[in-house]
Amino acid sequence: MKKKVVSLVMAAVMTAALAGCGSSNGAGTQEAQPEQGGQTPAQTQEQADANVQEEKTQPAQTQDGTVYKVGIVQYVDDASLNQIEKAIEAELTAKGEELGVTFDFEDYTHNGQADSSVLNQIATDLVADGVDVIIPIATPAAMIMQNATEDNQIPVVFSAVSDPVGAGLVASNDAPGANITGTSDAIDTEAIFGLIMAGNPDTKKVGLLYDKSQAASIQSIADAKAYCDANGLTYVEKTGTTSAEVQAAADALVAEQVDAVFTPQDNTIMTAELAIFEKFTEAKIPHYTGADSFALNGAFCGFGVNYENLGTVTADMVADVLVNGADPATMPVQTLSDGIIMVNTETAEAVGIDYSVFEGMCSELIETVTAKEFE
Repeated sequence: MKKKVVSLVMAAVMTAALAGCGSSNGAGTQEAQPEQGGQTPAQTQEQADANVQEEKTQPAQTQDGTVYKVGIVQYVDDASLNQIEKAIEAELTAKGEELGVTFDFEDYTHNGQADSSVLNQIATDLVADGVDVIIPIATPAAMIMQNATEDNQIPVVFSAVSDPVGAGLVASNDAPGANITGTSDAIDTEAIFGLIMAGNPDTKKVGLLYDKSQAASIQSIADAKAYCDANGLTYVEKTGTTSAEVQAAADALVAEQVDAVFTPQDNTIMTAELAIFEKFTEAKIPHYTGADSFALNGAFCGFGVNYENLGTVTADMVADVLVNGADPATMPVQTLSDGIIMVNTETAEAVGIDYSVFEGMCSELIETVTAKEFE
């Protein structure tokens, strides 16, 4: 969390020395005025210096001077969610300049570190801070922020919630019905299995790797099982709720000699990907995932929405709520259709798959290599 620093000592000294010496110019700063009997040049310069310091420690105000407090709550630190947060912040900054307001998110940005107790404390703090809106990123964060705002009705605009209806966040995607709406990163599971079969038409056994406690994964796994049943494929299901459990599950899938592994947009698997991708690579098992940024962590292929675009759309919805007074209850949940495929070229070479067969199966095919760290 980023915090601004205010010099309380300087403020106290200046208040005592110069009380009654200024008049407001209407923009939150003070203009030095001579007292009866005169004011020394040194005092005038000292007041000017204090004004500069005050301006530096306050959120920049533009045009009408309106400042909105925006709480951003990221569920966990991973490549996908980092992309979304950065895009939200960039778009809010741009929209603020465009609309003549300030969206102050720097004071109210938090990371829950995948810990429900931390997320609940963050929710309590944001409510106490009197934020004007909360932006939870990922389903678990959205569910906790929803609970925290039921009584106070602070607007919630979520991002990257795969199944808002299934998670109980909204009554329907077209008409959420309460103080909450947002953007969904719902994936087309059948399309991902289309990639699996295109990459290796001889696929017979598929591993399903996910965290059963992640609500976002449940429907996609159900869809995967239905696809396998309808197309004569067998599947092996392995789950994990911690990095150690995910690594053990990956070892089990390798031992089962599956032909490919499917994972939806699951944050637990995402955070463990750097620890498991080499297991699959060495066994020449391609890992297909429901988020393009999995490939940044070593997975063979990620297919899903463009997370930068998702963050941008989320920020636009926030601006609409705060500046235009849009009602979240009647704002449809936005689902992007610009599916992209990201292929890790190093992993592709290791598992021996010609990914050129994916051309034409998405809006964009992007190549990447494994990165160990992310901003």
